[in-house]
Amino acid sequence: MSDIPSWWAKGDWFDVCSCNIACPCEFAQAPTNNHCEALLAWHIDDGEYGGVSLKGFNAVAVASFDDNIWEGAKTIAMGVFVDERADDAQRAALAQIFSGHAGGFMANIGALVCDDLGVQYAPISFELADDLAYWRANIPGMVEAEGQALGGPTTPPGKRVQLVNPPGSEVGPGGVATWATATRNKVEAFGHNWDWSGQSSKHIPFDWVGP
Repeated sequence: MSDIPSWWAKGDWFDVCSCNIACPCEFAQAPTNNHCEALLAWHIDDGEYGGVSLKGFNAVAVASFDDNIWEGAKTIAMGVFVDERADDAQRAALAQIFSGHAGGFMANIGALVCDDLGVQYAPISFELADDLAYWRANIPGMVEAEGQALGGPTTPPGKRVQLVNPPGSEVGPGGVATWATATRNKVEAFGHNWDWSGQSSKHIPFDWVGP
């Protein structure tokens, strides 16, 4: 990675997936039924890649895998969408980071990809409630994702169901995972076609450096 410049990025990540609530992967276990189909979405609040600004851009990954990836199962098939608003230099930087080729935490995920479905550029919308009541991402005609904060009969009003220091965090060590129900999880992209609405979703902030 000698040709990869220093970079950093921080912001918000969420997923919607086919696992039952609460997703076993977050606890470093095998997914529900030993198979997961997941949509992962990122929004960069701020960041730079060798002096190239990454502030405000989004990315989405469509992925499926078998077995417990936290035990090194190299079974992930993954394609990445990069925000089409980015210029050429920004697109290249975003593609490098979210494919894992630029090092940092995503290199750990990239090392488990057995079927790289490539990178596409698309109009990506990303929305996150200030109080974490919901999160959403959309790519017209291809991706619809929404999580609504999980609650129950003993959840205090306005409080969130959270896990501190999850052992299987998709954005790296530390942090707080906020649990939700995936009220929308529809994908028609990268050869995948699914609707897993009603299953698991979670949000975690990220703060990365590389390479």
